[in-house]
Amino acid sequence: MVLWSSVLCTLVAQTSYTPTRENLKAREAFQDEKFGIFLHWGLYSMLASGEWTMTNDNLNYKEYAKLAEGFYPSKFDAAQWVSDVKQSGAKYICITTRHHDGFSMFNSQWTDFNIVKATPFHRDILKELAQECKRQGIKLHLYYSHIDWSREDAVWGGTGRGTGRPNPQGNWPSYYQFMNHQLTELLTQYGTIGAVWFDGWWDQKPDFDWQLPEQYALIHKLQPACLIGNNHHHTPFEGEDFQMFERDLPGENQAGFSGQAVSHLPLETCETMNGMWGYKIADQNYKSTKELIHYLVKAAGKDANLLLNIGPQPNGAMPDTAVQRLREMGQWLAIYGETLYGTRNGIIEPQPWGVSTQKKNKLYLHILNLQDHTLSIPVAASQIRKIERFVDQSPISFSPNGEGVTLELKEIPQEIDCVLQVTLKE
Repeated sequence: MVLWSSVLCTLVAQTSYTPTRENLKAREAFQDEKFGIFLHWGLYSMLASGEWTMTNDNLNYKEYAKLAEGFYPSKFDAAQWVSDVKQSGAKYICITTRHHDGFSMFNSQWTDFNIVKATPFHRDILKELAQECKRQGIKLHLYYSHIDWSREDAVWGGTGRGTGRPNPQGNWPSYYQFMNHQLTELLTQYGTIGAVWFDGWWDQKPDFDWQLPEQYALIHKLQPACLIGNNHHHTPFEGEDFQMFERDLPGENQAGFSGQAVSHLPLETCETMNGMWGYKIADQNYKSTKELIHYLVKAAGKDANLLLNIGPQPNGAMPDTAVQRLREMGQWLAIYGETLYGTRNGIIEPQPWGVSTQKKNKLYLHILNLQDHTLSIPVAASQIRKIERFVDQSPISFSPNGEGVTLELKEIPQEIDCVLQVTLKE
């Protein structure tokens, strides 16, 4: 194993981040993929009230740890998970390797509080998932929490203050070393990792030194193409490779988590399929397939990926409704995926009627909400070779107006997403 300390000693003096050629190529591929599935799964699923139950209910960390003795997800099937994700049209999975409760969902030699050593299941679900992702051609991203409500050496922040740990000061050098040991395991024992998705920076005061540059340098040293993102709700820090937005499309901040400026980096928005991230038995408020497709399309129209979350059940199975939504999204993407995959946001900014995506000289108009059978777009007629419905290539007539052209539709669109293909002159 490559020790994190030996790697860091050669990198501490590094003052600026220059991404490698492999990393830049990975960024482009990430932008092409457009759709990923987030999986929040851990001991908290057994309590069936979400991933924040430990701090919300002030559960003692020693008592909480006893949950592991009964954690036996007998229905966990990595092949089925990856197959369900693949049929949805998603291109990558991001799974919680260690959430804020501190339980590691992989076989770590740096803590016994993990799924192999602390549970009767004794299986490394991350290794099984990594192997299956490789077999089925799905990329694997890893969520990793910067905070820990169970470890005594973790410095207390704004959350996890009632879990019974004895020392609010913790022991930062010890905890930081632990995190980097684990990150080294994750990046040397589970094959190619597409991205590390950090969370928890927001738990400390802004002047707290997380020593991120050294940690980021470690990751880029171990796997240069591995992308780094951090859910800190600020514009990206030095060393980060993509920017994420929690429950919001870039630049909108309707949920109040993502008011930061939109950067030039690849973008990703994460959203729940129902109301919670982790499994909650009382939460059956699943978004409709139409809502989910609209969110995916709107994200693409803002040049962002959608990372859509599912909270697997404590028995290891995906909720039936979630699997149904994945299947239905996949059926839609089997027809319309070409208008999203590999595209960037189009030359037409998002409009009340929908958004545009673009691939070379193909401009795709995604009509999501149109109350008329005509549509005006700010593209000159002299730039347009032809306009047609994407699904059947039937022609759409258009005529110049003062600001571009007006498209004449035969009727008001009723589809989930009426996609028109505009072929521009080159």
